[in-house]
Amino acid sequence: MALESFAPITALLVISFLVALLILFISRIFGPQRPSSRKAAPYESGMKPIGPAVRRLPVQFYLVAVLFILFDIEVIFFLPWAVIFRELAVYGLITMGIFTLILTVGLIYEWKSGALEWE
Repeated sequence: MALESFAPITALLVISFLVALLILFISRIFGPQRPSSRKAAPYESGMKPIGPAVRRLPVQFYLVAVLFILFDIEVIFFLPWAVIFRELAVYGLITMGIFTLILTVGLIYEWKSGALEWE
């Protein structure tokens, strides 16, 4: 195995790490250095904050986010399939049909279990 083929990747990682360190160093030197309680206070449209800054979110937000990721991944798999659709012929159509069917069953399950209902 030729290790020299990994040289560009190693160089990229080293350069990226050094640039990140350089940016942190420069921001530490030239950044603002006068912290105060007023600057540290949370900003909410010019009004005094009411209640804690961290609030619990309903589970529906997380479920919608997971469903978005699920269908985003589905779209990512559809694009390469569409590009080589003619080469895959019937086998590709059947495979993608099964893939879509599995995702559709998952969506129907989420729908029937009430995960998409907002109260």
